[in-house]
Amino acid sequence: MGPAMNRTVALLPLLAALSLTQPAAASGQDAVRSAPLAAALPAAIPPARDEAFPGTIGLAIDATDVTRGVFKVEETIPVPPGTRELVLLSPEWLNGKHAPRPWIRLLADFHFAADGKPVTWTRDAINVNALHVSIPEGAKQLTARFVFTSPLKSTEGRIVMTQEMLNLQWDAMSLYPAGYYARRIAVRPAVTFPEDWTAFTALDGQSAPSGTVRWDATDYETLVDSPVFAGKHARRWDLGHDVSLDVVADKPSQLELAPEHLATYRKLVDEALELFGAKHFDHYDFLLSQTDRMGDIGLEHQRSSENSQNPDTLVKWDAGAWDRNVIPHEFVHSWNGKYRRPAGLYSPDYRHPMQDQLLWAYEGQTQFWGYVLAARSGVQPKDVVLGMFASAAGYYSNLAGRKWRSVEDTTFDPIVDARKPQPYASLSLNEEYYSEGALVWLEADQVIREGTGGRKGLDDFARAFFGVNDGDWGTLTYTFDDVVAALDAVYSYDWAGFLDTRLRQPNQPAPLGGIEKAGYKLEWKEEMNPYHKQRYDSDGTTSLQYSLGMNLDKEGKVGSTQWDSPAFNAGLVTGTQVIAVNGTAFSKDVMVDAVKAAKGGKEPIELLVRRGDRYLTVPIDYHGGLRYPWLVPASDGEQPLDRLLAPRTGG
Repeated sequence: MGPAMNRTVALLPLLAALSLTQPAAASGQDAVRSAPLAAALPAAIPPARDEAFPGTIGLAIDATDVTRGVFKVEETIPVPPGTRELVLLSPEWLNGKHAPRPWIRLLADFHFAADGKPVTWTRDAINVNALHVSIPEGAKQLTARFVFTSPLKSTEGRIVMTQEMLNLQWDAMSLYPAGYYARRIAVRPAVTFPEDWTAFTALDGQSAPSGTVRWDATDYETLVDSPVFAGKHARRWDLGHDVSLDVVADKPSQLELAPEHLATYRKLVDEALELFGAKHFDHYDFLLSQTDRMGDIGLEHQRSSENSQNPDTLVKWDAGAWDRNVIPHEFVHSWNGKYRRPAGLYSPDYRHPMQDQLLWAYEGQTQFWGYVLAARSGVQPKDVVLGMFASAAGYYSNLAGRKWRSVEDTTFDPIVDARKPQPYASLSLNEEYYSEGALVWLEADQVIREGTGGRKGLDDFARAFFGVNDGDWGTLTYTFDDVVAALDAVYSYDWAGFLDTRLRQPNQPAPLGGIEKAGYKLEWKEEMNPYHKQRYDSDGTTSLQYSLGMNLDKEGKVGSTQWDSPAFNAGLVTGTQVIAVNGTAFSKDVMVDAVKAAKGGKEPIELLVRRGDRYLTVPIDYHGGLRYPWLVPASDGEQPLDRLLAPRTGG
């Protein structure tokens, strides 16, 4: 062994020690690569416990600043004995939104005081919806003051306050202590509204119709589930069965509702109670905004629902029929989604992540019953409801994304894409569990009716599954196996295989089985079905989805393009603007007439389009004419689908 080798051997222990702390040399290179260790995580936020928070939180909101859209909040929070730090949370995972939708970004100007003396706070480094507030020894009460800066334009979020109305969601403008189930935290709420405004909510013990309104103390879970609609122009109608229709509108003239039309909403309540056979509320409020100024909404709650319609939907009854399904849909959620909901969709403290896999039962069957109850009650005419079924059937009859993606996988979309528009939704798919789920449940209904000779149907499942425990307005969870067992109790069948194939497996045939079993068929016509016509006439959209494969707005801008359609293959993408059609300036009529004229011909439809700062001439070689989906009876006489949509109650 020579001297050089001896030195190397002697240095080995030192080199080994240095290798633990020095950057490692890249293989074959002179450069080094630093390799840090992970930073330590901060202490965990206390997990939720099913025990009562000591004391009652006071929550006072000043909602009078309708000019600037600012809600001022003051909370008084009892301090549990011995507490030196209180962790306050902004709700994150909310039932009905199917994804984390934190409001913390709109909360500002935090100030905290313990027994009147200012204290410091810091935001949690991991969960940014959590605030750590220092508590002096022996402090009894913490006061929190902050503002909710409500969006002033749609690009900032949903507008919830205008000069004429507001939608107050308690979860958006309140904080609550970590470590407790929401149902075990007591809160006493109060809100000051603009003078002469009327407030509607499902909360109990309302002390005044306007001004500073107080309600009985309740638990935080019930509070969050009881939003407020308030407005300058407001009206309430009694629908019977302790259910009311509470409407706020942009103008007083939009609050008219003809007696025969009011009767359809009363019939809706009758039909829903007949269907489910039980109530999971002691009273219920349809909160409805008739507006084009406040943001759209359709959101379920146990004893109320938040709904919006176009301003004249009640007044211009016939033209607005397409827009009136939101109330039947959200009403069904009182039974399906609120009282009974998938076990993975219960979050005890709005921090526990939700699991969305069963949204095809939660939302899909609600979509189905929303259609059915709308027709049974007359809230929507039967031909409009058939048009909604036809629109879904037509959409799924040639949808590229169904080849690679299952319906159940789209239940994760509220989390994956946060309900943002997709560049190519027909390939990516987007929350298909709603409408395709409804078509699957239509088929389930027809399987039961066919197998029992018409004696039973999905009505029997609804009563047995959702109508249990009359008067209970808590939460009863379910699993996939529970759904299968309840279906099997109505009619013995391979329901696990039925649901698995249609909802969990991709590349399935178009979901037309229920329509066909129900005595109808999908047919394509050159004119729009009643639902399509009303919907697209209302906003000026040029609907060419099933022909050229695109929809255009009033200015001719492409709103969406179907994957592998003539428009797609011609390079027309979202945002492209059609300037002229066959040499004539764009208008809806010009575009539609060009598609008609090209039918059976050989010359392409020639479009002058603008994309960015470039103008292009784009030929579309399409000659199939206009195509719109319809459901038509497969034979003469009454069909099973007719019987499904027929009223169940008299009057």
